[in-house]
Order: sequence, then C-alpha cells, then structure tokens
Amino acid sequence: MTARLPIALLALTLAFGCSKKKPHHTVDPEEQRAKLAQYILDQAPEIKNKMSTKFGDSATLLGYNLDAEQPLRPGQKVKLTFYWQVSAPVGGGYKLFTQILDASGEKLVNIDRNAPLRPGKKNKYGGLPVSAWEPGKVYVDEQTFHVPKAKTETIMAITGFFNKEGRLPVSGGPKDSVDRAIVATFTLQPTEEQLKERLAQVPEVSVERLEKTDLIKIDGKLDEAAWKTAPVLGPFVDVKTGGAPKDSPVNGTARVLWNDTNLYFGFEVQEANIVGGFPKTAKDPHLWTKDTVEIMLDPDGDGDNEDYYEIQIGPQNLVFDSQYDKYNEPKTEPDGPFGHEEWSSKLKSAVVLDGTIDKPEDTDKGYTVEAAIPWKSFTKAKKVPPALGDTWRMNLYAMKDNSGVAWSPIYDQGNFHKASRFGRVRFTAKGWTPPVETPDAGAPAESASAAPAGSAPAAASAMVPAAPKTMASSLKTPTARPLPSAH
Repeated sequence: MTARLPIALLALTLAFGCSKKKPHHTVDPEEQRAKLAQYILDQAPEIKNKMSTKFGDSATLLGYNLDAEQPLRPGQKVKLTFYWQVSAPVGGGYKLFTQILDASGEKLVNIDRNAPLRPGKKNKYGGLPVSAWEPGKVYVDEQTFHVPKAKTETIMAITGFFNKEGRLPVSGGPKDSVDRAIVATFTLQPTEEQLKERLAQVPEVSVERLEKTDLIKIDGKLDEAAWKTAPVLGPFVDVKTGGAPKDSPVNGTARVLWNDTNLYFGFEVQEANIVGGFPKTAKDPHLWTKDTVEIMLDPDGDGDNEDYYEIQIGPQNLVFDSQYDKYNEPKTEPDGPFGHEEWSSKLKSAVVLDGTIDKPEDTDKGYTVEAAIPWKSFTKAKKVPPALGDTWRMNLYAMKDNSGVAWSPIYDQGNFHKASRFGRVRFTAKGWTPPVETPDAGAPAESASAAPAGSAPAAASAMVPAAPKTMASSLKTPTARPLPSAH
C-alpha cells in the first residue's frame, strides 16, 4: 500500500494538470497575413479626409473615410476607416483604441476591437499586432459600429495607441488634454425634442438709431464710423444645419443701421469667383441663380409670412425687389413673376468688388454691398419708421447658384422665404430704455425699476444662432448636402 501511494498521487497530479492545461495553438503568420492582405497596402489609396497626426517617433494617421453622409442617424450602422503607416517598428506592446464621445467629452462607446486589423477573440481575421506592422506599408483599419444616441448635436471620434503604462504620445496633430488624437466631429440628426428647442430659437440684434450728425454715403465702402461700430450679423451659417459652412463657395456678414428716413444694410461677401452675367439694363433679374446678397423682411415681427418683402442686390449692382402677400404667393413657375415685381423698394445701392467679375480664371476675394431703403417704400408695414422698441423679422443671405448661407438657418422648414426662421431686429436709440410694464389689475405687485435717466443701455449685440456643440469645430467634415432653393 505504502509503495503504491506515491504512484497514485503522481497519476492524480498528472491527470489534474492535464485537465487544466490547454493545447498551445500557434498562429501561422503567413496564413494570417493572407487573410489580412486586403488591409495591408504598398501605398496609400485615395483618402477623402487627409490628416498627418503623429504618434511617438514612428506612427502616423494618414486620414480617414466615413461611408455615410451627415447628419448621422442614431442607430445607423456606419464604417469608419483609418489609414495608418509606421516609419519604424512600434514596440512596447501598444494596441489601438477608438472611442466615440459626445460634444461634452463623455464617452458613448468603445470600438477598440471591432476591426479586422485589431486582435480579438471574435475576430475571424485574427488581427495583426501593431508590433508586426512593417515600415512603409499602409494599414487599412476598418471599424463598423452603430451610431450611439447622444444628448449633444455632434459626436466625436478619437483614437490612439495604449499599453499598460499609458498612451503613446500624440506628437503632432489635433489632440485632447489626455493625449487622444481627435479625428473628426460628426453631426447627428436632432431628436424631436432637440428640433423643437432649435426651432424656437432665432438670432436677435438691437440696432441703435443713427444720430442726426451720422451721415451715410452710399458708395459701397462701409467706411463711416457708424458702420464700424454697428453690430455684426454673422459670420453667416449653413442654411440647413446652422453650423459653419465649411464647403460653401460663399460666405459673408452684414450690418444694419437706421434713421427716421432710411433702413441701411451693409454686406461683406467672401468668394473666390464673382459672377454677374446679366445685361446691365436687366429689370428684376433672377440674381439668386448667380451671385447676390438677399434681404427678406417681415415688418410685423410675427413671422407669419403675410405682406413681406424680398430685395436682392448682385455684384453688378442690379436689383431684384418684390412684395409677397403670403408665403411664396403670388408665384408663377418656372420663370415668374415672383411676388408683386411691380413693387419697387426705391433703394439706393453701391457695390465695390475685391476682384474681377465674370473672370473664372483668376481668384477673387469678394465684394461689398451698401444700400439705403426708404421707410416709405414699405407700404404694407403697420408703422414706418418703426417706433422705438419695435421688432421686425429679417433674414440676410449671401447667395451663389440658388443656394447660400444665412444669418438665421432654416433647418429644413421651407425655403429662403420662411419668415418663422427670420431673425429679430429690434429698433432702439442711444440712451433709450424700454418702458416699464404695468402689472395687470389684481396681480401681485412686483418691484420694477428703470435705468437712471440719461444712462446708456448695454451695447448693441448680434446674437448668432447656437451652432452644434463640438470639441473640434475646425475639423473637416464631409461635403454638405444641397441647400434648399431660394425660390
């Protein structure tokens, strides 16, 4: 018995050990490379969004592609492809990571392993460790994921390398405060609640009446002191999204002044190819089909699209002006008339070009428009000039080829005539303060005090509409979709 005990114990030990030990499986490098051959290139393909973000001494993110147009829909399946290259082997056991954050920086989802190149238990391709990347090769890092829900209107993709000790430093390119490379910011389709909140907001500006000593010469130069101190409306935004119009061929800003005789507008337009293209004697030419600035005015301030006006001035200093009874009415398709074209604004205008008109072979900078519109031209307005404190609804555009940018975005609520999306312009004067409202009879008394007599009001300000929150607003985004037509 005693002689057999060690043998039994040995057998049990061997059996127990064999039950715990798994057979070792070695991945054939050649087999693995064959699976991943389509993701390892000798040179970079066409990359839509090029970058040159550096990590440490040897790794570079060349850029990315996204297989979907913005805005992205929560729940939508998309593919985000990174293009990597190394100039020398990356040691240290580093692995790739990718995260999707909301605009506040809160992490929404990790997509670290959802890619053919990235090693993982469920990866049928087996993945390829960063340490095995060959210098000079381009590694196509495809990741598919479902767009997460977010409380913000944008989401952001970040990426980089990590190991047990920390992250490989981002040595060149956009990054956040904790060494994560910022790849891009993508807009999301708003939820119903976000859309309602967005549509309830329009930009507002208070404009002080000119002093009697302030004289405006209509010469297209905007060099008077009054123009220089007037609040700036803009830069204009994307008509559909309210964001920065990164892919628009035109952009601009505007200013508004007034006195008891005229309503004044000054536009500064930026574009590289100024187009006129109309006969010099054209009457109410369709300026929106080429280049123009546009003024929409609804004098009642209620945005109901009743008895409103449209005025356009092109770089040739030609004018289209019309008055409408209701939203886009009257209107004769396809060539007009649009509205009551017999109405005349009787404006005086001037244009100064910073470039050459109708010469696409050179590069222009843009043009300036200055205009004075007599109050008496607005025959449908209830009161002209407006009383102090009155508000008119207006929208201002810089246009090219029947699309453009705006002071107030439309958000798919119609075309450029949608008065409910016009901004609010309030007419004030230096030293003027709003009258104190008298409480309703029977209502609890509330203390209210006006500013001391003679005190100056707060400086006039132009409030631009809130753009989608973003941590990397300067990053490139995919090409904008077609904008709604002006007419």
